[in-house]
Amino acid sequence: MEVKKLMRIYHDENMPFAKEFFGDLGTLTSFSGRQLTAEMIEDADVLLVRSITKVNQNLLGNNKSLKFVGTATIGVDHIDKAYLKDRDIPFSSAPGCNAISVAEYVLSALVVMSERYLIDLFTLKVGIVGAGNTGTRLSEKLDALGINYVMCDPILSANPSDKRNFTSLNEALACDVISLHVPLTQAGEHATYHLLDQKRLSQLSSHQILINACRGEVIDNQALLQLKQKGMQTKLILDVWEGEPDLLHPLIEYAEIASAHIAGYSLEGKARGTEMLYQALCKQLNIPVKKTLKDLLPSALISSVDIKQNFDEVLLNQMVKMVYDVRRDDGIFRQQINTQGFDNIRKTYPARREFSAVTVSTSNQANIDVLHRLGFSQ
Repeated sequence: MEVKKLMRIYHDENMPFAKEFFGDLGTLTSFSGRQLTAEMIEDADVLLVRSITKVNQNLLGNNKSLKFVGTATIGVDHIDKAYLKDRDIPFSSAPGCNAISVAEYVLSALVVMSERYLIDLFTLKVGIVGAGNTGTRLSEKLDALGINYVMCDPILSANPSDKRNFTSLNEALACDVISLHVPLTQAGEHATYHLLDQKRLSQLSSHQILINACRGEVIDNQALLQLKQKGMQTKLILDVWEGEPDLLHPLIEYAEIASAHIAGYSLEGKARGTEMLYQALCKQLNIPVKKTLKDLLPSALISSVDIKQNFDEVLLNQMVKMVYDVRRDDGIFRQQINTQGFDNIRKTYPARREFSAVTVSTSNQANIDVLHRLGFSQ
């Protein structure tokens, strides 16, 4: 069978290495995720999306040839999985693909905040809300640094095979730092829509830092804005916004760090999603996997460093910012949001690498241990 003649593959234009991974499997057509229409993909055999494309009957109703749908994202709240199941259309997501990227966004934000407010980063207690792939990656980096944290996840805590220690939401929300990493769910006992509502937000204090890098609707943005306008002093780091791309613009000025839903937008994070969908499609087609991300990633601009000093907060600050300084994305966001728009900021996002792109050498074994556990290569 000549797969190339049979497959018409439509993919989001923001999927890196789509041509390299899928080019041998068929004819590729890229699209803008939020502008995709049913008419555009009437003949698609394969549809590959990211989080901004709603995949449902409205989008797929005209298509009779679809053989595979994939989203190069962790979250799947934009996918009508029941509809795909009814039509017997195979579906795959990319769980964990950008979890490291989001964890490094959070760490960069904490480094910036500790410097800005003269906070001893190592004395903070972090409440991780959501202990899936992303929350777990963050916990690993905090473990590497010896930073205290608790994890809240009522669904995973009910799983007897998960031996981690979990805490209540109230205890997590009482921590110095609250970092949200839950999927967006609308119904059920543990629904996350407006998990932080007016009541919970009003209980936060001035010394706390609230980070949202999962889904904007997990926080009631209107309630948050009203509280900030009334003098709420909780420090905000917001990568995601309710109603994207039509966010609540007055809320931006109250955020210490603001960005355009790019916490997971490292080159590695996005490209892992592409690779995972390539692997899933190969499995669906019963053909061998011939390509790997390792073969495609370019070298980082700074690919190796030799460390002479002992590990401390100063070195952590330098190492994190060398790879990724979240202030860059905050600056881009504030400069361009009113002129370029939310989606264009994401579309034109400049290259960003993960810690793993940098190899660290040093004669100090303690330095190597910490930096390796943080994600740097050796």
